[in-house]
Amino acid sequence: MQNSIFHRRLQALWLVGLLAISAPAMALDIKIATIAPDGTLWMREMRKGAEEIAQRTDGRAVFKFYPGGSMGNDRSVLRKIRAGQLQGGMLTGGGLNEIYPNVQVYGLPFQFRSYEELDYVRARMDKGLAQGFEERGFVTFGFADGGFAYIMSSVPTRRAEDLKSQKVWTPEDDDITRAMFESLGVSPIPLPLTDVLTGLQTGLITTLGASAVGAIALQWHTKVKYVADAQIMYLFGALAVDKKTFGRLSSADQAVVRNVMERAFATLNQQTRVDDRSAREALRKQGIEYLALAPEELTKLRSAADQSIDRLVTKGAFDPAPVKTLREHLAAFRSRTPANAH
Repeated sequence: MQNSIFHRRLQALWLVGLLAISAPAMALDIKIATIAPDGTLWMREMRKGAEEIAQRTDGRAVFKFYPGGSMGNDRSVLRKIRAGQLQGGMLTGGGLNEIYPNVQVYGLPFQFRSYEELDYVRARMDKGLAQGFEERGFVTFGFADGGFAYIMSSVPTRRAEDLKSQKVWTPEDDDITRAMFESLGVSPIPLPLTDVLTGLQTGLITTLGASAVGAIALQWHTKVKYVADAQIMYLFGALAVDKKTFGRLSSADQAVVRNVMERAFATLNQQTRVDDRSAREALRKQGIEYLALAPEELTKLRSAADQSIDRLVTKGAFDPAPVKTLREHLAAFRSRTPANAH
């Protein structure tokens, strides 16, 4: 009798084990929020990548996207990630700074003067910055180009002095850019990215920094008439996924996600540069006038930016090490290619 009971229990345990082995693994939903509007290049590439990941993992990794700022700005998205409501976000430089402040080195104003400089620096700094995110609990798959930002305004901006009479927007919590404008005698108006269009429509702001692609995608171009044709800063973003969530995938599935997303970001970077050139031309065709800045005006702006960066480093506002590294790489590149030194 006891043997019979034992055998039945053994058979039941065997059946449970067999079902567990044969049952498909539970799908892991990875909810991603972004301010990027649906239909943009970024969203198209991310959805394409998500489809490939779902297929190659047999549905074990499922990315779901919430575009257009439907989950709020970067700060709101980060709060929701930490609360478990989201598992990741496509964050801009300001949002990424909340996770790992050293990343703001890429967004320092008036540092990069060409894509060639940028590529040289990124080839030497990307890996270390990505490691910094992992140490702080987030997995990234590369940085996405957002193009270079230019000063766009409803009134002409040909000199640094012209900015004093304008209502200049700066991203909220962007201490460096704010300090740079303040050193030029400008009192900038900080706003979250999602409020910029309303600010332009109401006249709260008249001047901003944006890439041609971004200005069109966010409809800012409808409220500006001029572009000061000098690169203010490099705009970038990254997909940051909660590391604990990512760790719930098997090693094989993690490798699939990394492979697909890293490839998607490489495609994004290539296409963004093509789109940036097309967007600049589109702005011209819509009647927006490009204004050349005299060399002495560029020198004023670059000097103000460098002085502001140095003051903030001295105050301990951020780590001086990545700034030093950036400047060393730029100096090395410019010494090889003197044309980029001016």
